[in-house]
Amino acid sequence: MEDQRIIKLRGITKRYFAGSPNELLALHRIDLDVYRGEFLAVVGASGSGKSTLMNIIGALDRPSEGSYELDGVDVVAAGDRELSRIRNEKVGFVFQTYNLIPRSTALKNVELPMLYAGLGKAARQAKAKGLLAKLEMVDRMSHKPDELSGGQKQRVAIARAMANGPAILLADEPTGALDSKTGRLIMDIFHQLNAEGTTVLLITHSPELAQETQRIITLHDGEIVSEKRGGMS
Repeated sequence: MEDQRIIKLRGITKRYFAGSPNELLALHRIDLDVYRGEFLAVVGASGSGKSTLMNIIGALDRPSEGSYELDGVDVVAAGDRELSRIRNEKVGFVFQTYNLIPRSTALKNVELPMLYAGLGKAARQAKAKGLLAKLEMVDRMSHKPDELSGGQKQRVAIARAMANGPAILLADEPTGALDSKTGRLIMDIFHQLNAEGTTVLLITHSPELAQETQRIITLHDGEIVSEKRGGMS
């Protein structure tokens, strides 16, 4: 499956306050492959390194040591402008807090990554409408975030994350702020996207949600301590 790897991490180490008395080793020599079309969970207690790992995979932060290839691109060697392009075009982010722009409608929020990618107005509007329709948000396209429920906000965030056809969808505790019924709907959307070929990496503290994926990676004190199959066939 060598040619099917969408993520290749080797020896990824992250230190904060390096060389100071307060030096913190957040990640220690992480080796990880993620394959195209996979649904993978990363679990661990608070402080285990989950968010640091997600930030590095999402090109939001740089490792102190190690190599990282995303969809064939050397992320560690990339300059700041290239990292911005990688974040916008190759990674879709879904956060617990939604991270929507308050003054923009649902439609404009979904259009934004395509605007940054240089897509024309008509094309990005048509694609944004299609993504929102797919997530059953047709009647909420002109609403701003404060006019939407938590589940509706998360659906807008997922549509925005999918706007540029990313190589991987990174979901960081995507159901953490939702009630169980709404959280179930959001997980069903991830399963649907994965069934259609989207690679999904789920960061979660929930063993139940992790069990819904194909493979579960457990972090403890910045190291991978176990890897096992999930309940998803």
